Amino acid sequence: MIPVLFQDKSLAVCLKPPGVLSQDGPGGTLPALLREQLGCEIFPVHRLDREAGGVMVYAKTSRAAGALSAAMQSFRKEYLCIVRGRPEAAEGTYRDLLLHDKARNKSFVVSRIRGGVKEASLEYRVLAEKDGASLVRVRLHTGRTHQIRVQFASRGTPLLGDGRYGGGSGDMALWSCALAFPHPNGKMLAFQALPEGAVWEAFAGEITDLNRKKE
Repeated sequence: MIPVLFQDKSLAVCLKPPGVLSQDGPGGTLPALLREQLGCEIFPVHRLDREAGGVMVYAKTSRAAGALSAAMQSFRKEYLCIVRGRPEAAEGTYRDLLLHDKARNKSFVVSRIRGGVKEASLEYRVLAEKDGASLVRVRLHTGRTHQIRVQFASRGTPLLGDGRYGGGSGDMALWSCALAFPHPNGKMLAFQALPEGAVWEAFAGEITDLNRKKE
């Protein structure tokens, strides 16, 4: 059963389980699971890496999908992640040029604009450090493929469990913890959910404190 945080006739906000594809495709994808669970059509409007989990919104009608897609620049997306090591500064902004190699499904930081290269920007804040790792909160300014993963990895602090970018094996520590966006009716909606699971256990106390602050 997929946890549903909110739904109405236009959209559904849910928690994506790690390991489930957020878009339509082969196998038990999240859109397919939601169609079966909710008994309605489901239209993806944004993506979340298969290995990541957390808050996502899906449209229930094509009209709502168009409205949400058109408002994507107004979405506020925040994430929690655990990185190996510690970012050089306790907080800051990363700006890079990213190239996504579709054949290898991998993104790279490059030095100049050329075909396929896109600007990427995020801001971050280190929340805690422990045992050679750091709990970090991230706000995305752009939504590039594997953006958080490659921007931190390129600075020597890959996400824990992100084998594709040098973070080692195991579950990847990336979670969509907060999502705010305009409903097609114009009302702003905001949702938060904090992660659970073995990969987050080292920072369980800090995550619990975040939950108290949210309340």
